Amino acid sequence: MNICKCFKNTEYSYIQCELCSHFCKIEPDKFGLCGVRKRVGEELVTFNYGNLIAQHVDPIEKKPLYHVLPGSSSYSIASPGCNFKCSFCQNFEISQLRVSDKEFAATQLYTPESVVKRALKAGCKSISFTYTEPTIYFEFALDTSIIAKSYGLKTIFVSNGFFSEKALETISPYLDACNIDLKSFSDEFYKTMCKARVEPVKEMIKLLKYHKIWTEITTLLIPGLNDSESEIVSIAEFIAAIDKEMPWHISRFYPRYKMNSLNPTSIKSIEDAVHAGMNAGLSYIYEGNVANEISTRCPGCKKPIITRDEYDVLRCDIDNGFCRHCGTKIPGIWQ
Repeated sequence: MNICKCFKNTEYSYIQCELCSHFCKIEPDKFGLCGVRKRVGEELVTFNYGNLIAQHVDPIEKKPLYHVLPGSSSYSIASPGCNFKCSFCQNFEISQLRVSDKEFAATQLYTPESVVKRALKAGCKSISFTYTEPTIYFEFALDTSIIAKSYGLKTIFVSNGFFSEKALETISPYLDACNIDLKSFSDEFYKTMCKARVEPVKEMIKLLKYHKIWTEITTLLIPGLNDSESEIVSIAEFIAAIDKEMPWHISRFYPRYKMNSLNPTSIKSIEDAVHAGMNAGLSYIYEGNVANEISTRCPGCKKPIITRDEYDVLRCDIDNGFCRHCGTKIPGIWQ
């Protein structure tokens, strides 16, 4: 357990958690929506500090991050829980756990120091807080990130983007990169499918850009729910208005969790979204969950500068952030 001191507001009779954009008003002996923070007396207690349910060495391309240390490994960890309730969650077995679940109690306790040591021993160049929402184990992620930076490791959030501005300002000195799931451009979709709202996610993407944290966006296209032409165009134009060089990963949906009855996303829908991104002027658009070779092309000379086979980098023609063929600057984290 860990006392959550930095992200509570006791100005009123209730305790308000200020860690994510739900801003839960928590009464005595009650949990917030995430299911891992409970009011105990006048304290807000985090029950999953160091409770790691997953630790793996992953290619960084799996996050997905295509403009961060290509070909490197990232030490990936997760604690149980989430502040969303997505009907299509790919990791629902761990993301939807609550403190009262037996599986939660079975997780092992680790320290930030032990995570950093494991990452270094595995030869990883970064630590990713992923699989479940990093906001859920924010205090542990923060402490780990501070130590990781002292050893030269990069730190990464793979997030739904619903954490608060206060949380971002706290971790921004120690956070290098994010992949944010922009699940839809519809607030109704977020309310119905995720039990959340879209506006805080959109604002967080803007704030990440302001704080100069490298950000890539992922959108999972779900047939009939968020793949209309108007919505895809809106997402593409939204990203372009922030930064046309912000990579957009358009991911194919496969039946999962409470959406087993739906069909996988058609290849045509993926291709249509790619064209929408191109029309909006985005420089880097990637197809996800599609079995093909994925290349990053230089916007200057149009030549492939990173060639991938799924998560494997076959060739990289970027030198110190510049295209080896024509010298065009390629945005990202390269060393």
